[in-house]
Amino acid sequence: MRPSQNSGQRAALCLAAAIGLTLAGCASAVETRPGRTATEQLLVAHAAERAAADFRIEAPAGTAVFLETVNFTGEWAPYAISALRQRVMASGLRLVRTRDEADLIVEIRMGALSIDQMHRVLGVPALTLPTGDRYSTFTVPELSLYSQKERSGVAEFSAFAYDARTGEPAKVVRRVTGQTQMRSHTFLMVMSWGEQEVKPGSPALSVEPWWKPW
Repeated sequence: MRPSQNSGQRAALCLAAAIGLTLAGCASAVETRPGRTATEQLLVAHAAERAAADFRIEAPAGTAVFLETVNFTGEWAPYAISALRQRVMASGLRLVRTRDEADLIVEIRMGALSIDQMHRVLGVPALTLPTGDRYSTFTVPELSLYSQKERSGVAEFSAFAYDARTGEPAKVVRRVTGQTQMRSHTFLMVMSWGEQEVKPGSPALSVEPWWKPW
C-alpha cells in the first residue's frame, strides 16, 4: 500500500473518532411533565380557599378546637386542610394538636376537590378513528365555526362538631362550596380570546357569564 493511502486511512479514522467523541459528548435538556399543570393547581387551590372562607363554627372566642381530618383525603387535601385551619384561627378559635386538649371536636369531610372540563363546538369536534389495523388510529382535527373551552375548579367540604367531653352536638356550617372558572373562545379555528392561562395571583379566577370574553 502506498504511503499516501495509509495517511489517508489514518486521517479518515481520526475524523471518525473525533465525530464519535463529539456525538458522545452531546447533551439535550429534558423537561419534566408533571401530572397537573400550574393552571389546574391554581384553579383547585382558589376553589378550596373560597370554600374555606365560608366555613364557620359557632363557639365562643378562645374555644380549643381539634380538627379531625381522618376522613378528609384526596389529591389536594393538605392544601384544603391548611385553608380550613387558617379559617378556624381567623374566627378567634384556638387550634390544638390532640383530642385531649380540645373543648370542641370538628370532623371535616371532602365531597369534591377537583377539576371539571367542558368543550363546546359549533361544527365537527376532533375525532380519533381506527384504521384497518386494530392497533392504530388516526385523528381528524377539529373543524369548527366557534368553540369554547371551560375549566372549573370545584371544592365542596362538609363537617360536624361535638363537645369533646359530653359528645353533645355543636353548631357548624355543614356544607361549604367554592368554584373558580376560566374560559377561552375560538372563532374560525384562528381567532382566540379569553383566559388562556391563569397566573399566580390572577384576579381572573371568577365565576362569570359564559359569554364574557375576559
